[in-house]
Formats: sequence, structure tokens, C-alpha cells
Amino acid sequence: MSSSWLCVYGRRHVLGLLGLGFSSGLPLALTGSTLQAWMMSEKVDIRLIGLFSLVGLPYTLKVAWAPLMDRFTAPWLGRRRGWILTTQILLSASLLILGSLTPSRHLQLMGALAFIIAFWSASQDIVIDAYRAEVLPDADKGAGAAMSVVGYRLAMLTSGAMALILSDHLPWRTVYLSMGMLMGACTLWTFLCPEPANSGEAAELGPKNLKETVWAPLTNYFTRPGAVAILVFVMVFKLSDALAGALTTPFLLDLGFTRTDVGTVNKAFGLVSTIVGTLIGGALVHRLGIARSLWVAAFLQAFSNLAFVGLALAGPNYAFLVGAVALENLCGGLGTAAFLAFLMSLCDRRYTATQYALLSSLMAVSRVLAGTPTGFLVAALGWPWFYTLSVLGAVPGIVLLPRFAPWRRPPSPTTLP
Repeated sequence: MSSSWLCVYGRRHVLGLLGLGFSSGLPLALTGSTLQAWMMSEKVDIRLIGLFSLVGLPYTLKVAWAPLMDRFTAPWLGRRRGWILTTQILLSASLLILGSLTPSRHLQLMGALAFIIAFWSASQDIVIDAYRAEVLPDADKGAGAAMSVVGYRLAMLTSGAMALILSDHLPWRTVYLSMGMLMGACTLWTFLCPEPANSGEAAELGPKNLKETVWAPLTNYFTRPGAVAILVFVMVFKLSDALAGALTTPFLLDLGFTRTDVGTVNKAFGLVSTIVGTLIGGALVHRLGIARSLWVAAFLQAFSNLAFVGLALAGPNYAFLVGAVALENLCGGLGTAAFLAFLMSLCDRRYTATQYALLSSLMAVSRVLAGTPTGFLVAALGWPWFYTLSVLGAVPGIVLLPRFAPWRRPPSPTTLP
């Protein structure tokens, strides 16, 4: 194996995840913020636009049908790529149909179709997450996670910022038809990606009936020693990161920065910093392994929050803003790459879709819950003390690190499956 930190990104099974990550991220804004902008331009009642937030429910409930994607295999391209291709085709067709409608005339139909698109998109996420966990050896999991995140972020820029810019020059229908065709082009990546090794064997060993489909993945996971403690670790590892990021935009505006400053630095430059961080994190996992990378990420995520403490004390200093945003997003991206690699390592190949959906859902729940009290904390403590306190959010994860990611010895099968 090459000692280079970057050569891992040129491997077929890693590089392919860039396109799959893009495919995964493209539909999100098209049923969210971009669709809301289209409805606003058509003078749709703001109350109805707010109700359209419900179309995102499939993303939070995907663990409910994830077992079916472990149980059944599409009749082409293999166990995982077959489902990826199927969902991509359905997404492309649905986006093309959505682009042929108009909010002022077909609002109810668009709502139903947006919900269907979110369902296909969540289903695609399930199988791409499973594919990524199965196709990557442990040494490449960090790099694969990084490439997925980079592709996902680029897709969100495309279907978010780029779509909005295009809508100033082209009809909304043309924008959505273009996005639908771009979604269809993503199928080319699926053909180029290799099917995970032993995929057929894993399918044969997987669930054979409905009872096994639903219960076997959960039984397999919860009979492991320390299974519940691992779930706690999954929920708290990025707690400090979640606390720091919950109110970043209000924080910067409250300091006196303009919306343009926030958009260009926190959003655009922050995105670049996150991408760089995930690529460094992927290379770090390849170099140090998952366990040691988690240690590095845990401390960097925590102490990078202190940059916002300094910014809160310095006030609207543009140079300090750039430095704080760069450091926070760089460390956050690094931590994401290492942590996704860890989540992938927890999954049994027979039930990857279900188990990864469970773990990623818990991670999302913890992020939502962590953001809930932040406004009250800021009101009571002020910005400097709030961001100081957010550093303590890393303590539970660091305390659990020696058990699930020991630094001085390889993880045992009972602690890191």
C-alpha cells in the first residue's frame, strides 16, 4: 500500500463515491429551499409554503423501510448498484415531471410529487450509505466518506445556489428540467462504480423472510457487547460541533457582520473549508486508522469552538471571521470523515442498509436535540460563554473514546465490529 496520503482518492471504489455523493445530495434542495423559492416567485401563500416542509418526512423515517432494501435485490447490476440505479431513474423521471408543472396551477400535485421525490431520495441515501460501507476496506473508509461528503456538498450548491442563479435568467420549468436531466446523468457513475466484493454471498446470508428482514438486523446489532453504549457514543461524539453550528448565522449577524459577509465567508468559504477538512480527514484515516483519527478529530472539533469565543470578543473583525470560519469548518469536516468511517465499520454486511440507517438517524436526532436549548443558553450566558460552554460538549465523546477507539491497540471485535 502506498504511503502517500492522497493516492487513496484515485482508487476506483473511492473516486466513484464522489459521483454517488453528488447523486445523493442533488434532490434535497429541489424539494426544499429551491422549491420554496419557486413558489414564492409564483406568489403562493406563505402558509402553504411552510406546510411544504412536511415533504422532508421520508428523510427522518427511512429506517422504517431500510430492511426491505437489505432483503430484496434489484434484477440488474447487483445487490446495491441495482437499487441505486433504480432510485436514480425514478428521481430523474419525477424531477422532469415536477418541472412540467406550475405552483400557481398544480400546487397539490406538486406537493404530492415533492413527497414522492423525497421518498425516492431517502431510499437512494439508504442504499448509497450501505454501498459505501460495503465497498470500502477499513483503510479506505475515511477517504470514501470524504469523497461522499464532497460530492454531496457540491450537489447542494448545484441544486441550491446555482439553481437560484439560473432562475434569474431562465424559466423555473427549464431549471427543474435541467436538474432532472442532471439527475439522469448521475446513472453513469453507478455503471462505473464496482459492486462490493462478495455482495452476492452477503445477500444469500441475509434475511430470507419478512420477520428476519425486520428483526434480524436489530437483533444482530443489539446482541453485541456494548451495543447500547455504542449508540450513546454515536449520539454524543459530535455534540460540541452541533452546539457550535446551531446558531452560527444569528451569531455573526448579531456581531454586526452583513448578510453578504455571512453568505460569502460562512457559506461559500465555509463550504470550501469543510471540503478540505473532509479530504484531510479521509487521508488521516488512511494513514492512522479509524481509532486514532477519532482521537484527533475529537479534540480538534472541541477546541476549534474557541475560535468563535475569540471572534465574539473581537467583534466584527473580518480577518478574524475568515480565520474562525476556516478553522471551525476544517475541523468539522475532518471529524465528519473520521466519524462516518467509524459508523461504516459498525455495520454487518448482511444488514448494512438497516444498521447504517439506524446509526445515522440517531446522529441526526442528537444534532436536532442539541440545537434546541442553544437560544436559551445564549440569552442567559451571552455569546462568549456560550461558545466556551460548547467545548464541554466534547467531553462525553472523549470519555467514551478509550472504550470504542483505543489509541494504543487495535479495536477488538467486541468494541468496534
